[in-house]
Amino acid sequence: MSPFKDVKSRRVTAKEVAQAAGVSRSAVSRAFTPGAPLDEDKKKRILQVSEQLGYRPNALAAGLQSRGRSNLVAIVTGDLVNHYDSEILAKLMRGLQALGKWPVVLEGAAQISEAQILDVLAYPLDALILRGGSVDESVATHCAKLNIPLIVSGRVLDVDRVDCVCCDNMQGAGLAVAQLLKKGRGKLAYLGGLQNLSSDRERRAGFEAALAQAGLNPVKVIHSDYSYEGGYKALGGLLAGGDQLDGVFCANDAMALGAIAAAREKYALRVPEDLSIVGFDDIAMAGWPSLNLSTVRNDMDQTVSQILRMLTERLDHPDKPGEVVMIPPTFISRGSH
Repeated sequence: MSPFKDVKSRRVTAKEVAQAAGVSRSAVSRAFTPGAPLDEDKKKRILQVSEQLGYRPNALAAGLQSRGRSNLVAIVTGDLVNHYDSEILAKLMRGLQALGKWPVVLEGAAQISEAQILDVLAYPLDALILRGGSVDESVATHCAKLNIPLIVSGRVLDVDRVDCVCCDNMQGAGLAVAQLLKKGRGKLAYLGGLQNLSSDRERRAGFEAALAQAGLNPVKVIHSDYSYEGGYKALGGLLAGGDQLDGVFCANDAMALGAIAAAREKYALRVPEDLSIVGFDDIAMAGWPSLNLSTVRNDMDQTVSQILRMLTERLDHPDKPGEVVMIPPTFISRGSH
């Protein structure tokens, strides 16, 4: 009977390769281990049989056995409808792959449950990167019990041995208000996102604090869903009731772009002559010449760089104290304010 019979319906094992090649199981392992001692002819035979059978070593098992690490890193990301979350996820995945890690992505939309996160924690993860801002803090407790390092991006968790990196949202909102006031705008409204997210609460607080310092009050505060469509629709709510606005600060760029489109298409308002609009994040399309959005940069490159550094240091020193890094925002002046 051929040793190759009926092995395509499932994953081929090292034992089957060893039997087909007439060698020991350990010889198969050595054939795929760089520098391992093995007769060259025997190694060639093992590799030929492996190619015929379609065998590949189980890298996950090998990593756990030799290094005690799986190289799996789970990412609970924000809602990928949000352009900022999708852009930073792409950068983070490239960075992890450069470190030899395998990203496992779980979209952290508003409806994500703790049970879903516990499911991914069942895997032998090297670490969990939490970018879903609405995820309950109890996740940190579960990670601690399982000795899975936790890195939080976009919010700060005051938990032992948890590393956090976050934009200074209050400072960023203050920069936006300062630039609007500098342009002579004093009748300002806030267009927020999901109110259960810490980033929205901080950006609104920074907006209101900066206005109060200037002796002003918001003309109106309303919330939407961080989407372009939400921003388009929400502008009508800001303009309803005859409130006189000359500026809007939006909690993210997608809503700001939607508000600009509504201003021009639905209300015949000139931006920025009649109404200044400023966003937050500085997603790639904000800089497109046809959009030209003034915004607060929530620096993705700095954020990803800090996450990768924290991951490397946490894996090398698992008991070190937790670290918090605040990314300073910058105002990007374009054509909408």
